Amino acid sequence: MQDYQHMLFPYAYNILGTAEDAKDAIQDVLYKFLAADKEEIADPKNYLIRSVINQSINIKNQRKKLQLGDAWLPEPVDTEGADTNINLNEIVSYSLLILLEKLNARERAVFILKEAFAYSHEEISKTLSISVEHSRKLLSRAKQKIDQVHAPVTVQKNEGVTPAVLEKYMQAIRSRDVKALENILTEDIAYYADGGTVVKVFAKHCTGNQEVADLLVFVFHKYGADWTIEAGEFNHQPALLFYQGDVLKSCQVFGIEPETNKIFQIGNVLDPAKLPAIGRGVE
Repeated sequence: MQDYQHMLFPYAYNILGTAEDAKDAIQDVLYKFLAADKEEIADPKNYLIRSVINQSINIKNQRKKLQLGDAWLPEPVDTEGADTNINLNEIVSYSLLILLEKLNARERAVFILKEAFAYSHEEISKTLSISVEHSRKLLSRAKQKIDQVHAPVTVQKNEGVTPAVLEKYMQAIRSRDVKALENILTEDIAYYADGGTVVKVFAKHCTGNQEVADLLVFVFHKYGADWTIEAGEFNHQPALLFYQGDVLKSCQVFGIEPETNKIFQIGNVLDPAKLPAIGRGVE
């Protein structure tokens, strides 16, 4: 069963955006699978994949009704020190995961199956019980809703360059050098912050290098100047983890343009419900 869980995790996570919801979807499907008549299941692997995808769509639809606008960010997954049994190549980039929140659950499932898992429209139609034509329309609609200019499905590691960018980023913030910080950010940078229902964030969404630079400097010196910082990699992208003592207070995941080495997106996760799963000392 553990092999099935590892195999199914990327499907559920890419649709749902949180590891806990993904695990719940997989658990529900595996319970039903264990109780099912195996003689009626010709291909257990495809049966489980199809079941997990549809269960994830149902959960996403239910949860979407409870979400409050742009106040929600996906839960990052450690792709540097995560369980090596999980196929990390199929975990989509964090930048793309944020954009996928613009899609409804079925559009998202079609996009994920096509782009992350290289399914044909014929395979998607069988998995989701829709026509090939409908699959094509859903993919087209999904691509129209999201801007993929900065957000590939997965991101290649750029060792030696990215750490330098983040060092300059933190140096500019610490020294309150707003102009230097602006030069590290793209002009159309997008900043998102998610404090959940507990932490009140200063701004949930901010765009433009001037506005984002001002915000970053202000928030750091007001709340986090004495925090310690560790580097990490989540969803194939560089990240900074901010600790107050041993408590993880914030995880910033960065989208960085490979051509310019400028930051085009920052996802700042401050929700205490999400942080324990991604901090140090958590298996």
